Amino acid sequence: MARGSKASYTNKQKRQASKIEKSYKKRGVSSKTAEARAWATVNKETGGGKKRAAKKSSGRKSAAKKSSGRKTAAKKSGGRKKTASKKSASKKSSSRRR
Repeated sequence: MARGSKASYTNKQKRQASKIEKSYKKRGVSSKTAEARAWATVNKETGGGKKRAAKKSSGRKSAAKKSSGRKTAAKKSGGRKKTASKKSASKKSSSRRR
């Protein structure tokens, strides 16, 4: 069996690992290796054996999400300006070659 207790995993994570393990066994991988790979895959996809926290309704979270979206939009628009300047610089250099 893979190292560590599986008690902290959700039922969904346990089902995922079981299905992945069966898939590996079907391909001819040993059961010990299949189990280790299955749990490694679940850990990679879900971030490990974490139970979901209780949902909290708070107005602060939505405000934080909105501000992060604005930051992302600002970064994107800043990136576009940089690429435009690169294009104009490349046009200048090509005109010098001629």
